[in-house]
Order: sequence, then C-alpha cells, then structure tokens
Amino acid sequence: MEEKSNIKVTGDVIRNSVTVKILSIAILVLVLLIPKSMITSLMNERESRRNTVVQEIIHKWGESQTITGPFLSIPYKSFYKDKNDKIKFQILYLHLLPEKLNLSGIINPHVRYRSIFETVLYNAQMTVSGNFKLPQLEQTDIDTENIFWDKAVLSIGITDMRGIQDNIEITFNENKYGVSPGLKTKAIASSGVSSVIPLSPSSSFNSFSLQLNVNGSEDIQFVPVGEETNVEIESNWPSPSFGGAFLPTTREISPNGFSATWRILHLNRNFPQYWEGSRYKVHESSFGLKLLITADVYQKSIRLSKYALMFIVFTFSAFFVSEIIGKKQIHPIQYLLIGLAIILFYVLLLSISEHISFDYAYLLSASAITLLITGYSSGIIRNKLFTVSVFSMLTILYSFLYIVLQLEDYALLMGSIGLLVVLSTVMYITRKIDWYSVETSQEGSISQNTQADP
Repeated sequence: MEEKSNIKVTGDVIRNSVTVKILSIAILVLVLLIPKSMITSLMNERESRRNTVVQEIIHKWGESQTITGPFLSIPYKSFYKDKNDKIKFQILYLHLLPEKLNLSGIINPHVRYRSIFETVLYNAQMTVSGNFKLPQLEQTDIDTENIFWDKAVLSIGITDMRGIQDNIEITFNENKYGVSPGLKTKAIASSGVSSVIPLSPSSSFNSFSLQLNVNGSEDIQFVPVGEETNVEIESNWPSPSFGGAFLPTTREISPNGFSATWRILHLNRNFPQYWEGSRYKVHESSFGLKLLITADVYQKSIRLSKYALMFIVFTFSAFFVSEIIGKKQIHPIQYLLIGLAIILFYVLLLSISEHISFDYAYLLSASAITLLITGYSSGIIRNKLFTVSVFSMLTILYSFLYIVLQLEDYALLMGSIGLLVVLSTVMYITRKIDWYSVETSQEGSISQNTQADP
C-alpha cells in the first residue's frame, strides 16, 4: 500500500513539476510547427494558382513589352578565303543606332479578373521620333563599295507581337513606309517589325517618326539605343514601380496617376552607336516601369506567417505565468487548443482576404481569434484580471504585427524592438518568482495530500 502511495506521489510531482511543464510546452510548440508549415504551403499553393490564372489572362492579351529601337541594319559584303583558298563573300550587317531618340506616350491600365484573382494589363500609345547620322565608315574595315545602301532595313524590336493593335507606318525623310513582321537579323532584338528603307550615303541627316499602339501586361521596358534617349510616360495608375538599369530623371506620383521622364546618354550604357555583327547585348541596359497591384494578399500572408512561432511562444508564456502566479493548472491539451487557434488566424486571413480588402480581412480574423482565446481563457482560468490581460496582450500583439506589416523598410527594426519590450515585460513580471521554491512547494503540497488520504 505504501509503495503504491509513493508511486502516486512521484507521478504527481512529475506531472506538476515546473521543469516538466516547460518541457511539455516546448514540445507542443514544436508540434505546432507542423500545421504552421502546412499553412505556409497552402499560401504558396494559392499564390501559384493565382500566377497560373494571371498567365492565362496575359497570354490572351499580351506579355510584358520591351521596345527596342528603331535601329538600322545595313547589309554589306564581307570577303574571305575558303579552305581551297578561293575568295568568297557573305552578307553581314552594320547596325546603326539613332543619334536622337524620343519616346512619349500614355499608358492606359486595365484590371482584369478571373474568379477571385486579378491582374493589371495596359495599352500603350506612343509617339517615336528621332534621327540617324551616318557614321564615318573610314573608321571601320568596311569598303563603302560593298555596302547595299538601297537595302537598308529599319527595325523596331517588340517583345510580344500579339500586342500590336494598329498598323505601323514609318515616316522616314518625309517618305512613308509600311512594315512587315520579323527582323532581318536578331543581333539586337529577337522579334519585331521591319521595313526596307533605301539610304543615300550623301545624306548626313535622316529623320524618322512613327506611332506605336501596343497591349502589354504588368511592365513595359525601353532600350536606350539613341545617342541621346528621351522618354516621357504618363498614366492614371497610382502605384508604379520604376526599375531596370536607369531610374527616371523626374517623376510625379499621386493617387490620380503618375508621370515620369528619362534622359539617357550613350555614355551611360555599354555599347557604341554602330557595330558589325552581334557583339553587344543591348537589353542589359533596358529600363522602364511596372504597374503594381499593391494589395498582394499572398505575399502579405506569407510574411505574417513568419511571426506565428512568436505568437505561440508569447501566448503560451502568458498562460504559463498565470499557472505559476495563480497556482492553477492548465492541461497540455488546453495549450494545444490555444496554439491551434493562433494557427487558425492565418487560414482565416488568407481565405477572407481573397474576397475582401486585406485590411478588413486582417481586422476580422484578428478579432475572431482574440475573442476565441479570451473566451476560452475565461473558462479555464476563471479569473477576470487574467482574462482582461489575455485580451489586452492579443490586441497589442495583432496591432503590433499589423504595424510591422505596413512598415516594410523598418520591419526588422520594429520586430526587434517589440521582442525587447515583450521580453522585458515578462522578466519584470516574473522577477520575484522563486522558481526553486515553486518546485518545492508543489512537491510538499502533493506529499501532504497523499498522506491525508485514507
């Protein structure tokens, strides 16, 4: 009988030990990382599904566009000796870039929906003008007698030909020329339109102008092929993201739209005004803008999920301190239910934000989980002060997390300060707790209760 009593005492001591409780909570935290990982995978899956739907829409409208040119490709004969020492020739191209290139236009955005997903498309209407200055060919190895001036080709690189909406007519030295799809050579651009335009070697100034009406999606880029390239773009889209090799010289952004200008010199890029063959990769110098959809719920949700572990630890810590101070036991199953409620917040946020504004979805999800955990804590602890403390803690945590989400550039700083404040608060509250005496008092109370049993 005495042996059974000793076994019972030992079991009660182990079950009520603070150290064992901390270890069990730590194990629960690790277990909760499994559903947290599953939710992160769900977020990535939904984002992947969104991207697939967006690509389907883009494929029918037009991909992102990169405008290259116009540029001239002038054919010439290049002689060589074959293995039998016979003289033969091949046709090569001298590529000539404009002396001045001016692009100006308006980008009209269009938001398209499919099911619950959305993407931004655009129609760009641009005026392109400038002039060419024929080079001093004495500086090259090309004999002017071998140049086919009458077969020169004016080309414009356009990434996705499906986006062209109107016929393109080129005005060159006051003469008008139509264009055909395809390029004579892919040394500068891989796709686009071109037109054979006879040149006169005696004409030092050759002007051009044309209108472009193209559809595209998300972003548009330009290649600064001019010795001086000037680009002016306007749009009523309120959230552009400027990128590429060059940022705008001037820009104005407002809720009603934006305007931006670029001025780029040939000295700012890594290729000359004319060359033979395919020596240079001009697209490395492209620049432009992207039409952003600021409410990307998937990226925001994935960022928030990184704070799930912190929420679980802080909430469990509050309940554990309540156990020590209030001397009321909370079962590991109850800890597990509280942890699952915290994980559920991210599922609610993701599912609701796909249908309404992310801010409202965050408010609804945070409120639901806060009320759920507060009500549960009221039932298991039965202490009004603790219930109010749990409600206040969760409100502060979710409010802090929302602020961190908005301050992208200062997220790490704010997160570090928040952790410091929370840790300082916990240390202050528990500063007078004698953890050894807690263990001893629990063991003593268990022994006394066992001895009192008949």
